[in-house]
Amino acid sequence: MTHAVGDIRVAALYRFAAIADPKAVRDRLQAACEAGGVRGTLLVAGEGLNGTIAGPEPAIEALLAFIRTLPGFGDLDVKYAWTAEVPFLRLKVRVKAEIVTMGQPDLDPAREAGVYVSPADWNALIADPQTLVIDTRNDYEGEVGAFEGAVQPNTRSFRDFPDWFRTEGRALLDRTGAKRVAMYCTGGIRCEKATAFLKAEGVEDVHHLEGGVLRYLETVDARDSLWRGECFVFDERVAVGHGLTPGSHVLCRGCRMPVSEAGRTSPHFIEGVCCARCRDTRDDGQRQRYAERQRQMEIARSRGATHLGRGDGD
Repeated sequence: MTHAVGDIRVAALYRFAAIADPKAVRDRLQAACEAGGVRGTLLVAGEGLNGTIAGPEPAIEALLAFIRTLPGFGDLDVKYAWTAEVPFLRLKVRVKAEIVTMGQPDLDPAREAGVYVSPADWNALIADPQTLVIDTRNDYEGEVGAFEGAVQPNTRSFRDFPDWFRTEGRALLDRTGAKRVAMYCTGGIRCEKATAFLKAEGVEDVHHLEGGVLRYLETVDARDSLWRGECFVFDERVAVGHGLTPGSHVLCRGCRMPVSEAGRTSPHFIEGVCCARCRDTRDDGQRQRYAERQRQMEIARSRGATHLGRGDGD
């Protein structure tokens, strides 16, 4: 089968479901990925499974078939995309305390999460003035793109979200008099866990975007969309637009942050070395190492090879 973008299938997945023996599941996932030449990251914890992987379609399908045999994973939802080459350099399958780190160990998102809202119904929900829309992603993600009118907590990591809500979010909810909260994130996992947190904090009417921004961009026509900008993704695609087409951002190899087309016009942007965000936080020795790494990458690219150092950074 020929695809418009490429023949490598990218699968983004997560599910909150109890896993009795995370290490045993991790070992089986590792073996299945290695057997099929699949790369990417999978995180396994007692609360569930999370990750994004890429590889040939038969290998991806075989791996997903195995995951769906696990108790509680039979109706696993997966978001797909196609690329010309695998957007990951390595395979990482790891056991973690949480599949998305919030630092709230008593939450049970599998049972306590808020109401799923499909992409088709999302516009009407967030257009309602009685709805407070909150972006649960990090600050740099919100800079790349966001839903119109959404509150940006500007947190540096998801672990900061509970403190933000307790110090600012609740006051905002009280001040606006909103009747409900709607939250979103890239693929759905962070906003789902955040709804469980808000419910534990006493907020009753909480909703989250099913499938996250990626499902919305995949299924909602751009002419009807309330999304503005692009959506940052945690792989070599950097950002995607409507239809999950490749975006215009690139990754700064110095700080691993996205850089827009405008940002690349800055005199402080040096491809593979630094950007305006990180230039003054790197010393001469670091910049020299980054420049050498970039040179080696360009040599490898000219030979049709992949240089593993392209994902490294201090």
